[in-house]
Parts: sequence; structure tokens; C-alpha cells
Amino acid sequence: MSSQSLARTPGILAPPERRGLLGLIARHPLISFFALANALSWLAWIPYILSNNGLGLWDYDFPVLLGTSQLLGVLPGAYLGPITSALLITALVDGRPGLRRWAGRLWRWRVNWRWYALALIGVPVALVAGSFVFSGGVVQAPSIAALAFLLPGLVLQMITTGLAEEPGWRDFALPRLQSRFSPLASSFILGPLWALWHFPLFLTEWGGYPDADWTRMLYFTGFCIAFNVVMSWVFNRTNQSLPLSMLMHVGVNNTASILLPDMYPTLDGGTLSLMLMVMATIAAVWIGWATRGRLGVPAPGTDPAIARQ
Repeated sequence: MSSQSLARTPGILAPPERRGLLGLIARHPLISFFALANALSWLAWIPYILSNNGLGLWDYDFPVLLGTSQLLGVLPGAYLGPITSALLITALVDGRPGLRRWAGRLWRWRVNWRWYALALIGVPVALVAGSFVFSGGVVQAPSIAALAFLLPGLVLQMITTGLAEEPGWRDFALPRLQSRFSPLASSFILGPLWALWHFPLFLTEWGGYPDADWTRMLYFTGFCIAFNVVMSWVFNRTNQSLPLSMLMHVGVNNTASILLPDMYPTLDGGTLSLMLMVMATIAAVWIGWATRGRLGVPAPGTDPAIARQ
């Protein structure tokens, strides 16, 4: 029942309409989320971008931790962006019931084992096969060190990249988009916005600066759009399980950062980005065709339990 209907019902007072900034956020939660996520992350990334790890305008090198400067340079801004924005706006707009729904999806681990197999085995196998094609067949056996770090790397990625991003993009934004647009349209809206959030990082080591050219950003954007279709399908088919979404996301990152460089030494960053875009596009086209654009969202009148089987 709308607030106007409540106001016309005898004995029931309509809730006061929010005004000012809170009212604007309540009327436009999605726009507010995207704006706040970008603003918080981009501001936090400015020191990293200006440092010697980026443009070199600030004579400072971010400390290397676990072999990378990104943990201290990128991660703070990542945590301040999607997950913090989703938490704040959910609390402001939906209150405790909304927070319970939002947090509840973070603990939906009980899904069919096939989805874990897809994330933990299917994704690495597909990327290794794709890299073989794009490297021209120049391949070597993975080292013991790379194999040994795969599992710890996956756990690290889950509590860094996965936790920082997925509660925002999939847990907050995707359900709201799908309540207004078709599943496929929602994916095509969210994909470019997901890519846009990363754009400032192309001025740092994260994006291969200064050696990478403009095509890497183009390939990355194409990958985000296509892979977002895959992610939406996984999210919808697993009853909106955030752990599975996180595993799919970081499964790609973990394989691309640890296993592929070790097995394909001639596969440079640009070719790797192109391969990821092509592989994600193939998967997205197949899923879009197989689900008729529903991406795991049951058609009207379909039992959701049957649709997820």
C-alpha cells in the first residue's frame, strides 16, 4: 500500500516523507549507491595513483605485501566502495529488515555441489584451455609453488576482492535492477558500471601502467559486461548465494594472477585481457541463449524451486 493510500485510510497516518539528502537517497538508492561507491573508492585510490606505483607525481612507493603493492594501495579503497556503500544505503533506505536480507545472502553456502565444481574446477580449466589457444600453444607445466599457492590465494581473494565487491554489485545492485528491468537488461546495465569503478586503477600497476595501451581497458570493459551476464546467472540460479558469486569472481582473478602466468610465460597482459573477454563473451552468449535471456530468473508462473533444479 502506498503512502498516498495510507493517508486516505481512516485511522492510519502515512509515514512522513523524507526530505533533503536522505529523501534523495531513498528515492534513488541505485544511483546513490553507484555514485557513493565510486566517490569513496576513487578518493581513497588517489595516493596510490599519484605514487610511484602509478603516475609518479608523489615520490613514494607503497609497501609490497605478499608480493604486491595492491593490498595496501587498492584494497582500502575497494573496502570503502561497494560493500560500504551498500551497507550504508541499505540501512538508510530499508532499515533493519533490509539489512537482514542483504546480510542473509552473504551466508547462503548451501547450494548444489555442481555450482562449487563450476567455480572451483570449471573456471580454471576453461581459462587454462583459453590461454593455450591465445598463447599459440606455448605452455609449460605449472610449478609446485604456483600449485601450492592456489588455495591460499583463493582464500585471500575471497576476503579481499570478493568481500569488498560482491556485497555491492551482486547483493545490493543486481536484485534492485532486476526488480525494474529484465535480467539481461540488468546485466548490461551493471556490467559497464562495474567496469567504470575500476577505471582509475588503469593509471597504476594494477592496470599495467605505463606499459599497457588503451586496448587493455577496452578488453576489460568487454569482459566485465560479458562476465556480468555469467555472474547474474550464477547468482540467480543459486538462490542469490553471495559465496558462490564471490567464488566465481575470485576464481577468475586467482587463476589469472597465479596459474596462467606460470604456465604461459609468453602470454602478456594485453593478450590475457583479450582472452578473458573472448571466453566470457562465449559463456555469456551461450547462457543468454540457453535461458532465453532469463539468466536463472524463473518465468512468471514458474515454481522457483523447480527453476533452480
